[in-house]
Amino acid sequence: MGYKKAGYKVVGANDIDPVMRNYYETNLVPPMFIEGPIIELLKKNLPLELYNLDILDGSPPCSTFSLVGNREADWGREKFFREGQAVQVLDDLFFDFINLANKLQPKVIVAENVKGMLAGNAKGYVTAIMSKLESIGYKPQLFLLNSAFCGVPQRRERVFFCAIRKDLFRNKLTIKTDKKIVTFDEATNDCTNLHNAKYLGKETISYKYWHLTQPGSRFSSADNMVRQKQSWHGAVKIIGNQPTPTLMSAGGMYHYAEPRHLTEQEMIRVSSFPDDYNFFGKLAQYVMGMSVPPKMMQKIAESICDQWLSPV
Repeated sequence: MGYKKAGYKVVGANDIDPVMRNYYETNLVPPMFIEGPIIELLKKNLPLELYNLDILDGSPPCSTFSLVGNREADWGREKFFREGQAVQVLDDLFFDFINLANKLQPKVIVAENVKGMLAGNAKGYVTAIMSKLESIGYKPQLFLLNSAFCGVPQRRERVFFCAIRKDLFRNKLTIKTDKKIVTFDEATNDCTNLHNAKYLGKETISYKYWHLTQPGSRFSSADNMVRQKQSWHGAVKIIGNQPTPTLMSAGGMYHYAEPRHLTEQEMIRVSSFPDDYNFFGKLAQYVMGMSVPPKMMQKIAESICDQWLSPV
């Protein structure tokens, strides 16, 4: 979606998950979609259109590098994942993606991952990725960006690897971010479907915790106060005149002025998706929580076009 907003033509897509394929094809209508694990693409004779790309973009699954979860304990382990109902070693998939780039030799490679890649022992993976990109003939750069400075009313930090083929000599890429942020209130002031809002029942513990939690804080502070426990970390009460915290694929984001969850339309706005994006009445938060916000990707795509591709 971000590339289309930046004026690119999306040639094709690949994903292992048939559910996500349905979302992608319905909303973006790519000319081709290849379903299956990325390693299978290395074994196939691929269409000629894929060998003349300006950009090959990939977001290899990143949960094993997240600061939330098992991290090192899961590295190198085969695990069963809901996406595609497959057993995979997730930390290998980044290198499968680079091997695919080596096969296709696009002008530019872009790959995204979580901020956790820059923390602790995961930094070794970053070094290995940069070295691998160098070894297949590319000059890589690494960016840590916050979506709140890319026109998105949400604070979401992501790591981006951007690499240009060495025979296309260019200056280093710069991505100019915005100084002015977009707040939750600014992004949602014309939302119209509040009749669909999910209000908290007065008898529920979440209702009690909502009243005990200050805007900008997590319900865990109220839980510690009431039960001396450290739960409810995924529930946060937002601040109206700021971007929201990161929208997770699960967990609760609550309105600052009313005891309720954010509506689907409000979540769409803070994720910078189009209002008419078809979520089929389900999985909206999951899809947005697993996505790079489109306006964030648009900012990167425009920078690459202006500085690396236009002179080519």
